Amino acid sequence: MGSPRFSALETIIERSPHENGVLKNSLPNIASYFGCNTFSDESMAKYLSRDTYDLLKDAIREGKNLNRTLADEVATGMQKWAQDKGATHYAHWFQPLTGRTAEKHDSFFTITPDGSVLEEFSGSSLAQQEPDGSSFPGGGLRSTFEARGYTAWDPSSPAFILEIGEGKTLCIPTIFVTYGGEALDYKLPLLKSEEYLTKAAFDVCQLFESNANLKKVNVTLGWEQEYFLVDEALFYARPDLMLTGRTLIGKNSPKGQQLDDHYFGLIPDRVYAFMRDLEKECHKLGIPVRTRHNEVGPGQYELAPMFEEVNVAIDHNQLLMDLMDRVAARHQLRVLLHEKPFEGVNGSGKHNNWSLSTNTGKNLLSPGTSPGKSLEFLSFFVTTIRAVHEYADILRASVASASNDHRLGANEAPPAIVSVFIGEFLTKVLNDIAEEKLSDEDGVKDIMELLAKIPELKKDNTDRNRTSPFAFTGNKFEIRMVGSRQNCAATMTIMNTIAGHQLVDFYGRVNDLLEKDIPKETAILKVIKEYIIESKAVLFEGDGYSEEWRLEAERRGLPNLAKTPEALHSYTTEKSKNLFSESGVMTNRELKAHYEVMIENYILQLQIESRTLGEIVINHILPAAIKYQSDVLTNMEKLKGLGFEVQKAQTELVNDISENVSKIYDLVHEMTTVRRKANELDKAEDIANEYCYKVAPLMEDIRVHTDRLEYLVADKDWPMVKYRELMFMK
Repeated sequence: MGSPRFSALETIIERSPHENGVLKNSLPNIASYFGCNTFSDESMAKYLSRDTYDLLKDAIREGKNLNRTLADEVATGMQKWAQDKGATHYAHWFQPLTGRTAEKHDSFFTITPDGSVLEEFSGSSLAQQEPDGSSFPGGGLRSTFEARGYTAWDPSSPAFILEIGEGKTLCIPTIFVTYGGEALDYKLPLLKSEEYLTKAAFDVCQLFESNANLKKVNVTLGWEQEYFLVDEALFYARPDLMLTGRTLIGKNSPKGQQLDDHYFGLIPDRVYAFMRDLEKECHKLGIPVRTRHNEVGPGQYELAPMFEEVNVAIDHNQLLMDLMDRVAARHQLRVLLHEKPFEGVNGSGKHNNWSLSTNTGKNLLSPGTSPGKSLEFLSFFVTTIRAVHEYADILRASVASASNDHRLGANEAPPAIVSVFIGEFLTKVLNDIAEEKLSDEDGVKDIMELLAKIPELKKDNTDRNRTSPFAFTGNKFEIRMVGSRQNCAATMTIMNTIAGHQLVDFYGRVNDLLEKDIPKETAILKVIKEYIIESKAVLFEGDGYSEEWRLEAERRGLPNLAKTPEALHSYTTEKSKNLFSESGVMTNRELKAHYEVMIENYILQLQIESRTLGEIVINHILPAAIKYQSDVLTNMEKLKGLGFEVQKAQTELVNDISENVSKIYDLVHEMTTVRRKANELDKAEDIANEYCYKVAPLMEDIRVHTDRLEYLVADKDWPMVKYRELMFMK
């Protein structure tokens, strides 16, 4: 049997350029099929009676539950639509705390007690199911003897048809809860946080006369998805990629991303075919992707959609990640969503662009041409900054994971220190307000004079600071910390909750001043000024990668939570418990459960990685190195036998191999011992710390010596697919 590496390379070389699922025909106009596989407004109008349609739309708009009669009518129409599309099964589609999606398919087909065959889908099947799901992580919310889980329909996100090969399944977005209604997923806390924020924002909007026709505030999200693509043959030749999603070993290629020649470069043919195929599948499901390009790292790409309501946007991103895997397989490619699949090459993030808008079409975070003169913009803008200042640690915790630890603070992504970038112009606006002395006696005059001083907005009020984890980018805040394979809901739940909490505080402070007969404009500006002064420490315009900023942040009292265990600890504080319980987003039990799931996920991820690394080096690397060393020794003996002098280079080569082999063997043994001792500890926090501060450093040490061997051993004898092959072979 030949080397898996060279077998994989031969497979790629022999591929026909016209294979791999390349789309041969031009695609039809997107508008002609966009959303064709969703139970869209158009589909509802066609398959539901007018009364049912109106009642369902009202329920979706107002967030009301459907009564049984209405649910039955909707189910009948939805079934007819799905079967007309060729669907034979239905599934409640949900987002457990694994971070990805889950579904259990049931057939419309059933047999009645009298033996008749029917195809049915009732309102009860639509509204709720009991998929059990006892093996999903629950953080102690479910005891072994009461492990049932329940799914309940989320009508605010459209049902869709999932196509897998020739099969088609009606999927209904749902929440996933315990028997007692406690959250076992990401969606329910998200929906609660969205409701909390929109109500708080609505109340603040009432302070401004321009919102006379306001009925609802919406939270919007536009995500940007980064990812790597590798050929499937190379993927299967790397056990670490298969099991962990990243390369645990691998010497840097002489050519990486130094020349920036991949960034925005020509998209390779196979990748282009994959992108077109993926976009078609996305558009059929109503996912409004519209941007695609090469990213910085060789073999790295990005796609992004238009903005959507936050709940739908997150459902679409979760669905996208599933689609990417399926579509890539059709093209004999594999998608790498790990935040850091290659050492020394830029990792992948998922930038979350968050904003607030009204039913009247107003973006509450759009500064217009005169941001300093718009008290409404300033209210929402400064309140958001104040929220991030107060809860930077919890926001950081929301993106914490073993994989994202490789990316944050690595001089390629935002640092683990949360700061806010708003640009030079808006910084001046806030400084002008903070430095103005307001008088209770003549506040209106003061405020008018202040606003008159602030100049008109320039064309671009901010530049884009790629080193900032939280940046204002024109009419939205961009949260750049989110990892590429994470569920956006975790961060959006935190963002909604802290922003909602701060808006409640803002509204309360303003009303307290109004009760003292202070003019409304002056009262609003007084609170804005207080917030600016109180949150000044979190504003930073410079290089977030620099050591000077780390020291400055420490002086300012900003948290620097570089590792996941210390970041996740923020969920356990009284401040965090109060935030979630007061907002109604999560009970203390739910918060504790979510924390325990996240800390367990961290442990298990490092456990799998360390075990995989141990097997690779013992089963693949050391035998290859020893074999090559033996070949060199054989050559040396032959030279001696022929009367030639053995050269110093050969002796040093043998010694170098021996030294690295010996160190690797000892380090793997030490890593295994430390891991086993860690697993015997009682508390998850203690286990996580052992993995973080003892196991992970040993893994890095093993890598150093393994990568040294890759340099020393002959290319023909090296068993693992190399970086140059993974990143540059198309």
